[in-house]
Amino acid sequence: MSPFAAFRDATYEDFLASAVAIGPALAAAGDHPLGATIRAAVEATARWAPSNTNLGLVLLLAPLARAALRLPPDGAPLRSALAATLAETTVADAREAYAAIRRAAPGGLGRTRDQDVAGTPTVTLREAMALAAERDAVAREYATDFQTTFDAGAPALRRAFAAGLPWSDAVVEAYLTLLAAWPDTHIARKLGPEEAVRVQRRARGVIDAGGVRTPTGQAAIAALDRELRDERNARNPGATADLTGAAIYVVLLEGGWGERGERAADGRA
Repeated sequence: MSPFAAFRDATYEDFLASAVAIGPALAAAGDHPLGATIRAAVEATARWAPSNTNLGLVLLLAPLARAALRLPPDGAPLRSALAATLAETTVADAREAYAAIRRAAPGGLGRTRDQDVAGTPTVTLREAMALAAERDAVAREYATDFQTTFDAGAPALRRAFAAGLPWSDAVVEAYLTLLAAWPDTHIARKLGPEEAVRVQRRARGVIDAGGVRTPTGQAAIAALDRELRDERNARNPGATADLTGAAIYVVLLEGGWGERGERAADGRA
């Protein structure tokens, strides 16, 4: 998504409006149950956007916001607070999150035998996510205490900043790093695992060509972008975009861009 290339059912402006819409819900995440925050953010988005623009991102940012707003006074790291937040999820959180998912109506969701989102959950939100972890990148984060976000996404951003890349290039580099590391589950859900692996390999090729850091790599990025655009948005690596958004949020929560963010992440600030 960019100001110059809209999706069939959503524009760049829809994504900007969605980002603003979820602000109040995330700002209050420390005072409300996790599931209620997720549902409030999704419902706020629906008032501004005609289609699902940010369900995966909301599912990732809500526990991070709750963890950040409830950090203990002893200066415990965000990652520990996030693990505690996920460990204390409830069945009520799962019910609210299920309602939010149904409200957003993401494409290609499918059906499952156990704890299907169309029904009423009987397990906690984290337990429900663990059941879907093998087929959904966002669910995998819930099951692993955001391992990809903290061990791959945020470090990729910090490496890019340390190399002097501007924020826009750093975000693209982090996105490509994640896309090259794991097949995108959004693509896999819509077009099958083989297509997701093909896109993963293309991303690796872009990085090998230099990515944002060389003219050849930049041309490869533009070519990949053209390949991924189709009428149904089926090749949109949306799960990877959500993981990149979570990584940005972690870097911001831990100190922001540049040297200060590096010190915070290393426990020196």
